[in-house]
Amino acid sequence: MRSLTWTLRITLFLLLLGFAVKNTDPVVVYYYFGQQWQAPLVIVLLLSFCIGAVLGILASLSPLFRQRREISELKRAMRSGARTDIQASDAKTDLS
Repeated sequence: MRSLTWTLRITLFLLLLGFAVKNTDPVVVYYYFGQQWQAPLVIVLLLSFCIGAVLGILASLSPLFRQRREISELKRAMRSGARTDIQASDAKTDLS
């Protein structure tokens, strides 16, 4: 299994390396107010992918933190509810 994993990693690396070697032509990225940036196409694509991944991660953080807060509140409510149930059952056994 380990050799299969390494074979897939090496194959993926070689495919990406071939893509990078074939796409070294310079491209110009234009900004507002006449600003421009010239870089190899592979660098522009890599930066675009990384920026998209970071924005996707940042977009998913808000729901993640909201879910974690809700889970902790529910756990706290369960603990306090369990204590109340235990105290109520202890009171019932004391009366018997």
